[in-house]
Amino acid sequence: MSRDSRAATRGPRSGGIEPPLAARGPLRGRGAAHGRWEGVANMSFFRAFDWPPVWLAGFVLLALLTSMPVAGGALGLVLVGLGGAAVAVGLGLMGLAVREMTRARTTVIPGRDPSALVTRGVFRFSRNPIYLGDLLLLAGISLVWQSWVGLALVPVLGWVLTRRFIRHEEARLRAAFGAEAEAWMARVRRWL
Repeated sequence: MSRDSRAATRGPRSGGIEPPLAARGPLRGRGAAHGRWEGVANMSFFRAFDWPPVWLAGFVLLALLTSMPVAGGALGLVLVGLGGAAVAVGLGLMGLAVREMTRARTTVIPGRDPSALVTRGVFRFSRNPIYLGDLLLLAGISLVWQSWVGLALVPVLGWVLTRRFIRHEEARLRAAFGAEAEAWMARVRRWL
């Protein structure tokens, strides 16, 4: 290896050439070039767990850890019944959405480009029935376990899903299907 090529591969402290900001990635600013953020800069470990079911599982775990069953008797049975119904509806929405997406031969995996715009079935009422199912699952489990913190986390999970996944998926739909996607999004609400 020549002296010039070795210098180009070293960081700025050793006299090398620092790559342009775009080549360094979103978290690889000056800190990564100096080694301070090396583990954080390569977020592939965290990206592997950045999936809606993992977020849901984390929120469900928080609900479990903060559950404080105080209602017994009739009220406890009512909470279990309401929670069970919410879980059943959530799982039903998810199943119906997956069925429609499979029929349309498009992906159900977040982050992949859609091959079809699904507007029939449960997608006539919600643009995100699977994510709505996630919220219903968390609410239902929180009711069954009497986790009031878990119930309070339902809108937080909705916010996380919107920020981490829904906005990006909607942008993909707009890019792939243009005016057709815009018309569907104008007719159908994001959640309900």
